[in-house]
Formats: sequence, C-alpha cells, structure tokens
Amino acid sequence: MQTNTLRNHTTPVPRTSAAPKNTFLLLLAILMLVFLGACKKGSDEQNTSTTDQPSGQEQAVNKDDPKAKNMDTKGSKTAGNQAAEPTKLTGKLNIINLEDRDPSILRGVRIMGNSIGSQDDINGKASSLDDVRNIFELNEWIEFYPDTDAKYALRVWILKHRDDQEYYNKTKFSDMMPGFATYCDLHYPVDNEDPANSYWGNFYLNPEEHKAGYYDFVFTYEGKAIAVLLTHFYNEGELNGKSGAELEALMHE
Repeated sequence: MQTNTLRNHTTPVPRTSAAPKNTFLLLLAILMLVFLGACKKGSDEQNTSTTDQPSGQEQAVNKDDPKAKNMDTKGSKTAGNQAAEPTKLTGKLNIINLEDRDPSILRGVRIMGNSIGSQDDINGKASSLDDVRNIFELNEWIEFYPDTDAKYALRVWILKHRDDQEYYNKTKFSDMMPGFATYCDLHYPVDNEDPANSYWGNFYLNPEEHKAGYYDFVFTYEGKAIAVLLTHFYNEGELNGKSGAELEALMHE
C-alpha cells in the first residue's frame, strides 16, 4: 500500500516547449537563403560583366581575326555582311537569267560620256557585254548605244549599288524604290539622220542631288531586269588629267 501511495504522489517532470527551438531554426533557414541568394547574384553579375565586356587583349584578338571581321560584338553576323568585301568594278554586265528572256534583247552595249575619256580609250570601246565603260563623273552627260533587236520598252534604272543583286530579279521597278537616282529610256533613234551611230538615250547625275559612289545600271525590258552593270561616279573634275591607261585601270579595280 505504501508503494502505491508514493507512485500516485510523484511530482511530474515538466515538458520543455518546442516553440523557441522551431523559431530559431526557421530564422536560421531564412538567413541561409538570403546569404545564398546574395552570393548567386554577385556571381551572375560577374559572369555578365566578363561576357559582355571583353578585356582589351580579347578585343584586339577579335579585331585582327579575319573570321571576326564580319561579326558584331556579340559574335553574330552583321546585317551588312555582304558589304564587308570591297565593291569591285569589272566592266562586265551581269546578265539576269529569266526564263522568258530573249538573248537578242541585249547582245551588248556601248556607253560614252562627254567629260572624261576619248575615242582612243574608254570612250572608244566597242559594244560589249564584258568590257563596258563603268566610270563617270557627276554632271557628265552619259549616252547609251545598245546592241538589241528591241526598239522600244528598254530602260536603264540608275540606283545606288546594293549587294543583294537578286533583289533586281524579283522587284517591281518604280521611282519610289530604295536607292533610286533616275532612269533613262532607250528608244531607237529613228528620226536621226544616222540612227546606227546615234545614242538611244542619255542622262546625268546632278551633284546637288546625288553623291559620288557606286551605282547600278539596271537594264530592264518591259519592266523586267535583264542585266546589271556596276558603275562608279566620281565628283565633278576628280578625273581631270587622268591618262587613258589610268582611266582603264580605274575601270577594273
């Protein structure tokens, strides 16, 4: 009986509350997350700085690397990638192959000017598709003598040079098109006393409206491009004093 009495009157051991311990662990977890987030942000900023801002040594290597000349600072091809290579004159007409194009439409052409050259050099060239005068000056009257069976519906569009020559094969020509300078209609000189030796059309580029540089002569028939000649217009008087050999050299840069 004594044993039972003692058992019934034993003082219970108090339980320690878990709330303070759980609060401490929660705060510790929050501090760890904040610390990890700050570390990650600092690492990302360092990586971004390293990627977008290469060192001076890296920039020098990229600049001198031939493979990088056509790339922008992020390594992608530039929009003007084709223009990276210098434009070169050849004096050759680029014939556009259309399925319905008759080769007799343009067998060749002779182009003359009244400012530079003479009959002994670039102004005396015979009608050709491969050796056509292609250098001129602003304000110089330029005359066309085409070798063709078509007496009408021929036109030459003078446009600022563009690298994507395929554009001419699919475009619809108008005086609103990009790079437009002027155009020249070519008509058989039936009213001339000597039509075989008379020009079919002429034009000039006004230096007050146009700048020196590269232009395309786009020959069209019934509105469709049939040939393109790359040309170079110099400032008025810039070619004065050039010999025939020097002018010929400029035609084949």
